[in-house]
Order: sequence, then structure tokens, then C-alpha cells
Amino acid sequence: MTNTLTSALPAFEDRDDADTFRLRVERYGADLRESLGAVYGGQAESLYERVLGIMGAGFAARPRELRLLDEARLLHQDWLQRPEMIGYVTYADRFAGTLAGVGEHLDHLERLGVTYLHLMPLLKPRMGENDGGYAVVDYRQVRPDLGSMDDLERLAARLRRRGISLVVDLVLNHVAAEHDWALRARAGDPKYRDYFLVFPDRNRPDAYERTLPEVFPDFAPGSFTWDDALGGWVWTTFNTYQWDLNWANPDVLCELLDVILHLANKGVEVLRLDAIAFIWKRLGTACQNEPEVHHLTQALRAAVRVVAPAVAFKAEAIVGPADLIHYLGTREHHGKVSDMAYHNSLMVQLWSALASRDTRLTEVALTAFRPKPTTTTWGTYVRCHDDIGWAISDEDARRALLDGHAHRGFLSDFYSGEYPGSFARGLVFQYNPATNDRRISGSLASLAGLESALQSGDHWQIDDAVQRILLLHAAVMGFGGVPLLYMGDELGMLNDYSYVDHLEHARDNRWAHRPRMDWALAAHVVGEGTRPAGGDVDPARRDAARRIFDGLRHLVAVRAGTPHLHASVESRVIPSPDARLLLLRRDHPLGAMLQVYNVSEDDVELSCGMLRAHVGLAADERLSGYEYSLAPVALMVGGYQALWLTQKV
Repeated sequence: MTNTLTSALPAFEDRDDADTFRLRVERYGADLRESLGAVYGGQAESLYERVLGIMGAGFAARPRELRLLDEARLLHQDWLQRPEMIGYVTYADRFAGTLAGVGEHLDHLERLGVTYLHLMPLLKPRMGENDGGYAVVDYRQVRPDLGSMDDLERLAARLRRRGISLVVDLVLNHVAAEHDWALRARAGDPKYRDYFLVFPDRNRPDAYERTLPEVFPDFAPGSFTWDDALGGWVWTTFNTYQWDLNWANPDVLCELLDVILHLANKGVEVLRLDAIAFIWKRLGTACQNEPEVHHLTQALRAAVRVVAPAVAFKAEAIVGPADLIHYLGTREHHGKVSDMAYHNSLMVQLWSALASRDTRLTEVALTAFRPKPTTTTWGTYVRCHDDIGWAISDEDARRALLDGHAHRGFLSDFYSGEYPGSFARGLVFQYNPATNDRRISGSLASLAGLESALQSGDHWQIDDAVQRILLLHAAVMGFGGVPLLYMGDELGMLNDYSYVDHLEHARDNRWAHRPRMDWALAAHVVGEGTRPAGGDVDPARRDAARRIFDGLRHLVAVRAGTPHLHASVESRVIPSPDARLLLLRRDHPLGAMLQVYNVSEDDVELSCGMLRAHVGLAADERLSGYEYSLAPVALMVGGYQALWLTQKV
């Protein structure tokens, strides 16, 4: 009997290649075909054969070194889940000028223990405003100021030799209005017009707008833009110059799959699927998180598993917990979509707890998360390139005996520095007067109080700020997943207010926390590069930066040696006897692990009886390296202290 999954396989000259491709299609072909059928119905059979052809071409072009990586990853499929995985996120130009420049600073990454490097948008964007690089004009070229695609391939090889995986953004929802597909659509080519969602009048756009949220209400209100050349309203969720793609057209799927395989064959190991939540549109909804999104992701993942199994998908889906879990896979998609997703809620809840010195809301919100597939992982982080939106649901707030609207307002006031006694120095981003929604920009160090502390010269405040920074990182490293360090945070870099001097950045205060790497500070702190002639870094700032850098290196090293932090194990919240303490438990085959985080500056007494119930009479405290006796009545947890207690065996 002919196997219908493999009956249309492309031909290969090499018999081993043919066998490998066939075996992988037998493994993943059903996932591919089922998802294509769910989205494209009667077109699915012919589309399946067309997709196999694209996959065959990608497989034949895959370099030998990357095929060896594929085989290694098939033997170690948990590579993204291991405790030694540490991510670093940066813009290539802000970090080192060019892709070649990035390659000259790999010692810095190795010194930190980095095994995963995410270079923010680097594919060729439109000239002028481009949403930080997310308005792509050519998926197959690199930004000219950064170098070339050959430079990217060389950098990927250098990283791979050091055990560092390259992560690159792939924008799935839209392209720049100057992309070749858009230019052809404007020129009247009906094939390419159907790559986009174009309407002759406002009837349908107005109907959609009734349920669509505004992403950038300040400078890009609405979700549709009139284009004279098209003679219609084109869907533009984010900015007028970013045209949403029509994923209901199978040509779009084929185009993006070909792009994915091209990047994979250049050495990209993780693809950050940008704006993935938005790719399917349905009238009467928010046009986010629709079921077709997950079918399409499963189809793309199945195809990539055949051609390049070393490559992983990371979902950029900043959505609520009930929706987020679907990006790692539920029901028929369980473990078949993205390998990794951002845990945005953890980030928000940590900042909330730090401002309020209260973890009750954090307990409620984290308890609401359903277990993820054991083969997947979270991307955990304290800060990222984007603003912080206070994604706290009214329901979670009520369960924590809070008013959601009031608490979100409090957090905006606190982190913009408006709240009395606030240590933070943030900037309000995208104020929406209709809802009083205010998102916050700002570097980690400025939000955690280091900027204000250095200005005051108060060494106690500086100590508190440094401890907050290390506490936040301990929490994201202990939660489980791939901790993502944002460039400059390892040195406590502050807000860069010079963004207003640059025309292309002046309207977007997120550039305050996208500074250029301070290699002069790095030279003073960790001896990297040549110290600049003349002058010196402020001693207080230098000392704080050194403490942060050394503290992070210590956290990374301890994490790598703690098998309990493998991402196949879930962290679960333990009700805390004191609202200032967050307690997380992980149940590993080697024994239980209990983590304690004090989100306040106060010393807090914790019952040893409660601790004994989780880890016994004696426990190893991993961060200090000491053995703790839990026979006494109570244990004192210092202000902003973290404890990683593991059961002795």
C-alpha cells in the first residue's frame, strides 16, 4: 500500500538523503497535512505536495555542518530546556555596530555564560520609520549598515563553535509597504494584491474596527490605511507602513516557509515568530489568538522538523494566560507548535510585587497558568526591548482582593516615578485617555531604583537597587525556562535620554531603554577592551555595575549546576504565610526544590516547620553554597534575598 504522506516526495540523488527525508515525513507529515486541511480545506492536498517541494529544496540545500547539528539535536531534544541555557538579547548595532563587530565581543557573552544570542530585528527594513526594524522590506537581506547575509552566516558559525545558538526575528503578520510583494500589488498584479487584505470602502474595515484593540493609539490609531495605488483600504494593525499579510492565501504560507528554511540554512537556530497572535483575521473578534494561528504554526513547525530539526520556534505572543498556553500546544496541538513562548505574566507580576511589596496577586496570577507540555519551555525575562504593559486581569485582581483598574494605575504611577516614595524612573508610553492605560518604558536599572539612588548618592539606596536587580534575575532564572538577559542589564545601564536627539527615535520613548552598549563601563568593570583615555567612570556607578555583573555570573553558574531547573519540571506557587515572600516549588526526580523570594527591603521571619514540609530537616541552599539546618523554629529571610533550597538526598 502506498503511504499517502510520502507518495509525492521530491527525488534526491543521494539515497541516504532520500531515506532521511522520507523517514522524517513519515514522522511529521500527518501533522503537516492535518493542519493544512484545517486551514485550507479543499486546497490542502495540492498544497501539501507544493509544500513538500519547498521542503525538499531546503533539505537539499542544507549545509553538512548544520545537518550534523540536526542529528545532535535529535539525540538531545531537550537542548532548550537545560539549566545551562542562558539567553542574551540585543540589537546588533547597539551592541557592537555590525554583525562582524558582534563576533568580536563573544568573550563578553561567554564570560556571562550565554548559550543563546537573540539579535533583535536585523533583516532589511524600510528606510526611515520602521517600528524598530519590524517593517521588513526584504527577508533575504540584512540591514546594509549591519553587513550582509554572508556576515550573518559567518557569525552564526562562530557562535555555533562556542556553543551559542543564534536567534533571529521573523515578522509573520506583516511586511513593509515597500516590500516587493506590496510594490507588485500596487502595480496592479492580482496575485500579489491577494497577499494583503484590501477593501474598496470602509464597510468591512468599520465592521472589524468595532472589536479590534488599538496597538499604538498615540501615533497609529485604527487598523486600516487608505492607499491610492491600491484604490482601497489595506489592513495595517501596527503602523500605516506595515501591511498585514493575508494568511488565508496559501501563497503566503509557501513564501514564509521558504524564508524560514532559507534562514535555517544560514545557521539561525531559533526563530522568534513576531506578532504571531495577529496572523488570522475573523470578523467580530479581536483578530488575535484565532484557532487558525495554531494550525498554521503546527504546519510550519512540522515542515521545519523534516528539513532542519535543529531549529526551534519561539512565539512572540504577549497575551493572557488562557490564550498563551495554546502557543505551546493544547489538545490536538499539544507540543506541536512553538517550542518556547515568552512568560510575559511572570515579568509583569515581579514588577507588581516589587512596587507593592506584596506577592498575593503574583500567587493568584501564576496559579492560573495551566501546565505546559513537558517538551516546551518558557522564555523568562525581567526586561525586554519593548514597553511594559500592565497585563493584569480584573479577575486575577479581584481574587487578590484588589481593584484591577486602580492597581494598574498604581503601577503606572509608581514606575513613572509619580507615586510618592517611588524609587523608579520610567517613562509613560502610549497613554490612552479613554481607558487611562499607560504603559511604561525604562531600563531595568532605572526602573529598579539605581538611577535615582546614584543621583542621591545614598549608598543604602544603591545597595537596595542592586539587590532588587539581582532578586529579579534570581526569580526568572529559578522559575524554569530560558532566562533572557537584556543587553546592558548586566552592567546596570540606565535610561538613555538622548533618544530625543534622533529624529527616527524621538517619538518613541522605548529607545530610552535601547542604549548603545557602554564598553567603557564594561572595561572598567570586567576588564574588557581598552579603557578610554582621560577621566574615569563614577566610582559609585562602577561599583554597582561590578556587583551586578558578578552577581549575575554567580546566578548563571549556580543555575547551570542545578538539575532541578530543567524546564520539563514546572514551578508551582506555594501559598506564602507572609505577603512579602514568594514561594515556588519544583518537584524533580532528584528531590524537591523550594525557592523563596523576599520582594521587600524588610527582614522577614519564615517558619522552618513550613520549610521542612517541603525539603526536610536539612537542605542545600544553592545560591550561598551552605547547608541549612531547618530544625530551628524560624529562618530570617533578608531584604531582597533569594533562597534556592534543595532537598538533601
